[in-house]
Amino acid sequence: MSNPLIHAFFVGRALAEALGEQLEHTVTNAFSELGKFDAEQRERLRQFTALVLERAAREEELAMQGRMSARQSPTTASPQDLQAIIDDLRAETAQLRAELQRYRNQLS
Repeated sequence: MSNPLIHAFFVGRALAEALGEQLEHTVTNAFSELGKFDAEQRERLRQFTALVLERAAREEELAMQGRMSARQSPTTASPQDLQAIIDDLRAETAQLRAELQRYRNQLS
């Protein structure tokens, strides 16, 4: 029969090795899941960004079509028409600046 002290040593050693393997397995799985989660979130963010940019481009195109159909094409417009377009754009810019200033004042 073997010495109980030696037996306890080998049982402790086997337990430590088994716990180490379990810990290694758990940590490896955790990092793997974290990597998957990160990759999925990056892909979702990329898709969301693409969707937002696509919508913005579509709306911009529709808005520009509406503006251009209401006016003559800039390439065929006379100098007076171009001046009217420039004046309209300046008026819109001033209006937007005033709205922006009101918004900023509301936040303050």
